[in-house]
Amino acid sequence: MIPASITPDLLATLISQICGTAEQTYPLTEVYTGEVIAHLPQSTPADIEQAFASARQAQKEWAQWPLKRRLAVFERHHKKLLDNALTTTDLIQAESGKARRMAFDETCDVPMVVSHYLRRAPKVLAHAKRGGPVPVLSYSREVRVPKGVVGIIAPWNFPFATGISDAIPALMAGNGVVVKPDNKTALSPLYGVHLLYEAGLPAGLFQVVCGEGPDVGPTLIDNADYVMFTGSTETGRVVGERAARNLIGCSLELGGKNPMIVLPDANLAETVKGALFGCYGNTGQICMHIERIYVHESIYDQFKDAFVAATSSLALGAAYDFEPEVGSLVSPEHLARVAAHVDDAVAKGATVLVGGKPRPDLGPAFFEPTVLEGVTADMLAGSCETFGPVVALHQYSSVDEAIALANDSDYGLNASVWSTDIDAAEQVALRLESGNVNINDSLATAYASKGTPSGGMKKSGVGARHGDQGILKYTDAQNIGVLKKQVMGPQPGQDYAAYAKQTLMSLGLMRRLRVR
Repeated sequence: MIPASITPDLLATLISQICGTAEQTYPLTEVYTGEVIAHLPQSTPADIEQAFASARQAQKEWAQWPLKRRLAVFERHHKKLLDNALTTTDLIQAESGKARRMAFDETCDVPMVVSHYLRRAPKVLAHAKRGGPVPVLSYSREVRVPKGVVGIIAPWNFPFATGISDAIPALMAGNGVVVKPDNKTALSPLYGVHLLYEAGLPAGLFQVVCGEGPDVGPTLIDNADYVMFTGSTETGRVVGERAARNLIGCSLELGGKNPMIVLPDANLAETVKGALFGCYGNTGQICMHIERIYVHESIYDQFKDAFVAATSSLALGAAYDFEPEVGSLVSPEHLARVAAHVDDAVAKGATVLVGGKPRPDLGPAFFEPTVLEGVTADMLAGSCETFGPVVALHQYSSVDEAIALANDSDYGLNASVWSTDIDAAEQVALRLESGNVNINDSLATAYASKGTPSGGMKKSGVGARHGDQGILKYTDAQNIGVLKKQVMGPQPGQDYAAYAKQTLMSLGLMRRLRVR
């Protein structure tokens, strides 16, 4: 069942990149069958410290490379990513169980990030000359200095995209990287690291450690100069607290309970199609996926009927081709969580309009795309992130009501608004408490806009990836102030009262002339 591209030699090459000497290994399985693909070495605290030491040594030379020389590595890397996209797709699919369509989409994220920062990094990282306190006689320079070695903790739902895409701007900025992928999905980020080394990345600069979060995370954070974490809000708090104790910065993309608002004039066919991807893409295992849909009462029944019918027609399957539209959940353990949310909702009065059941006939972690009605805040599916192919339908009477319902959450990662009136939709978007808002799309447009920062509000995170912020966060700003002649303070023969009067006049004049 495992694709032919995943050869024993390839697996051996990937596994050899792990800094791990623990006695026990982790059996990484193909999700569709439960077959063990590889035994991953696990990292001890000493292994992690050594990984940082090696990355730090390599980083000293890497930071001295001219930016143009560093970026040349990524020019080659971009081509390798495209040339090997189908092998990457195979690895993602085997380790995560997602449908091939989604696995392929994931491979596209990294070359998009590489391409964006190849274009943007020279300008963003260039020394910037600023004005000084004294016109003509002074100026300052803003210099961007790499943090050192960045620790990245990548999630299992998009292991390749987050494990590698978050590392790209860090490396371009002159840092070393130590990444900890999830044990369940370590192969695709390992392959991404392999391709980077093939493209000419200096040996030792990008290190990989493996292990369970509580075992590996503390040592990783304690040795890092900056931390990038993607995962749950609960774990994000722990990461943020430890980073704060170490006086280092961190960027955290955390959980979501993402809403979708359907305005009365929305194009029904397009809205239903967009909702299918927003709710069931990656089997609902996307941080930005839609879990709540609010539909205007005038079109609620029409939308419900069309959406339920479309959901029921989705093709599920365990296949290494592009036919299945929905794949597996990542593990039987995660299936149990999703099923518990549905069962809890039904027990408390919700109605299953379609789906609601595991599909053991397809594989050990398949769960049907599910539409619920009558979900309330006291249900797990009403307030907690389900992170599976489950969505709740609600109706509203006024736009103000829809906005209030959408904002009634501790989370604020992503939202979606559908309307044929773009101006009206944008006005709704501006009132939503969400770091990302998509109009006439569920999630992809905002996330794929690499020039704009993407992050969460409220309990959905701190900081952002993408945009200029996505590379500047991996640097420190150095301020170099230059004074050509010492003119600050009283001049010879001038008393301080006269100097103070002169200073106030100068400040007023510079404001009027817009000098500073």
